[in-house]
Amino acid sequence: LQETDGGFVTQVADAAAGARLASAARATDPAVVIEKSPAPVVDWSTAWRTQLRAHTVGLLTVTPPWLAAPFLPERTIVIDPAMAFGTGDHATTRGVLGLMQDVVRAGDVVADLGSGSGVLAIAAAKLGAARVAAIESDPDAIGNAEENVAANDVAGRVVVIEGDATVLLPLVAPVRVVLANIISAVIRDLLPVVKESLTADGIAIFSGMLVAEAEAMRAAFEAAGFVVRADVAEGEWWSCTVHPAARG
Repeated sequence: LQETDGGFVTQVADAAAGARLASAARATDPAVVIEKSPAPVVDWSTAWRTQLRAHTVGLLTVTPPWLAAPFLPERTIVIDPAMAFGTGDHATTRGVLGLMQDVVRAGDVVADLGSGSGVLAIAAAKLGAARVAAIESDPDAIGNAEENVAANDVAGRVVVIEGDATVLLPLVAPVRVVLANIISAVIRDLLPVVKESLTADGIAIFSGMLVAEAEAMRAAFEAAGFVVRADVAEGEWWSCTVHPAARG
């Protein structure tokens, strides 16, 4: 059942089911307006794939497996869509992908907090990171992330870890780069542990924040001892790169 402006849309198996539903609606509200139209028979177990596409951001392309063939494997992140967040279809993912290409260096140690599908952790490895900890608290996302890591041939450099980032990040520290595509409230809570876990030349990239929150988040970063180095906005979403203020 889909709620629309002033009404609802649903699909039923046949005319008889439609008639029963219409009768029940009229019994609730005799003035209800009911509109009917035939719906095509669709196999949604496969048709949903047509809604996904490959996304190229700078040097990197994120793509589902069935669209991967035209792209160079060394710059392609193949993500099998599942329940885990991160297929490249969301502006927050693309924001981090763009910013990290000016940040991640060969040999870096990277932590991806709230890694979801593992897309950003895999991207870090493709950009040359030597070790990446993909930390995720949602047990339902772990299997998908591990499969994606294996499919992209970066299992030797990316390890998926289930648990709380505030507990696990200090255990994998020091790291030169922290990636976190999470909501702003969680980012605020993570700032102290992120600062303590970065190397002297460390950088963090945050996303999942609304453009409307940008000024408040800049203030939060400043209060936590960070300086915003670069930022990017796409639609209503804001992403930024920060480093500890002590570096000037």
